[in-house]
Amino acid sequence: MNPWIAEHPVHLSWLDEHTRHLLRFGRRTVAPGLGAAYLGVDGTPDPSHGTNTWITCRMVHVYAIGALLGVPGCRPVAQGVLDALRDGPLRDASHGGWYRGLSPEGTPEVEAGKAVYDHAFVLLAASSAVLAGLEGGADLLEDATEVFLERFWDDDAGRVVDHWDASFTTLDDYRGLNGTMHSVEAMLAVADAAEDDAQAMVWRRRASRMCELTVELSTQHNGRLPEHFDAQWVADLEMGAPDDQFLPFGATPGHGFEWARLLTQLEVADPDLAPAGSLDAARRLFATAVADGWRTSGHDGFVYTTDFSGAPVVSDRMHWVAAEAIGAADALHRRTGDASYRDHYLAWWDHVDTSLIDHERGSWHHQLDPANVPTTGVWPGKPDLYHAFQATLLPRVPLGCSLTRAVRDRQVAA
Repeated sequence: MNPWIAEHPVHLSWLDEHTRHLLRFGRRTVAPGLGAAYLGVDGTPDPSHGTNTWITCRMVHVYAIGALLGVPGCRPVAQGVLDALRDGPLRDASHGGWYRGLSPEGTPEVEAGKAVYDHAFVLLAASSAVLAGLEGGADLLEDATEVFLERFWDDDAGRVVDHWDASFTTLDDYRGLNGTMHSVEAMLAVADAAEDDAQAMVWRRRASRMCELTVELSTQHNGRLPEHFDAQWVADLEMGAPDDQFLPFGATPGHGFEWARLLTQLEVADPDLAPAGSLDAARRLFATAVADGWRTSGHDGFVYTTDFSGAPVVSDRMHWVAAEAIGAADALHRRTGDASYRDHYLAWWDHVDTSLIDHERGSWHHQLDPANVPTTGVWPGKPDLYHAFQATLLPRVPLGCSLTRAVRDRQVAA
């Protein structure tokens, strides 16, 4: 736990209370037989958005942790969502792997193909299910690792491929840093759920190989990370749509923060295994994300995207960026002892409480305009809890350990 937080029990109590607040908000997420529902602004399932694999996996992860925390009602939610992920229509029984989602009518989105982004989250969900002792978790993890390694892990390159057609026949030339980032997170989680140290080391080594790319990119583009690449991992700086949820144009400060936290986590977990320069890269990414993203419109909050000079492209504020900024600030404060990271951490929780937390209906507004007024152009509703939930827990667990493992091992402060 962050030593500063240990000295401030009121803040620690607030984090614990907000963890439970979020779990209460999402308790209606189970869509029986389908997965996790897309939640509206008050936590009511919104079937018009269908069912998404990534949301389903995130909710397994969140409620598995809730079960390990001992919060009543969480285990049935986690198990109910997991059961649909194991045997429901999100899973392709013919060709293997998981579809991107289901239509509002409950039919698989076959034409959308299969993405590393979703399969990384299946790994994360299965790892948390194993650590929480959910029924079927071990089988799901075994199946998910087999599919991931066979279809998405490129061992020669030490990186992941991004997108297949539904039958795993045709591999797209696109490569993406977003899917890579969540694969790093998933691999570190799989390592912490592994049965022995040798297995854990293999997964951490894979994660480290992917992090080498980010360390290198952080120096090439002044702390701004390209998101889009071709099959040879040549960056395409013109690709993407400005307000796309997953494939935006330009650099994404939120991903700078997220990568800063993951690089720090790996560097603390195994300093000998982490790529050389990981901590310097983390600090560089963090500093650039702050300079480019924070308070650019005269109001608190982080812009969604910038160009590669640092100028804002989409100035709306997405809730997940603030959550990841908090996690990165906490990690770097603990790792370096630099008080400026603590000051950022506190200022950003103030922003979250003032502008992002919906004190009337629950959870966080997922999108604000540049004046911090809730809006819905990119993220309607409040689909899931993953980013906000983790922001309440990361400061309360050991820095080098994945979240679910730390909670399972009773290393979370409350």
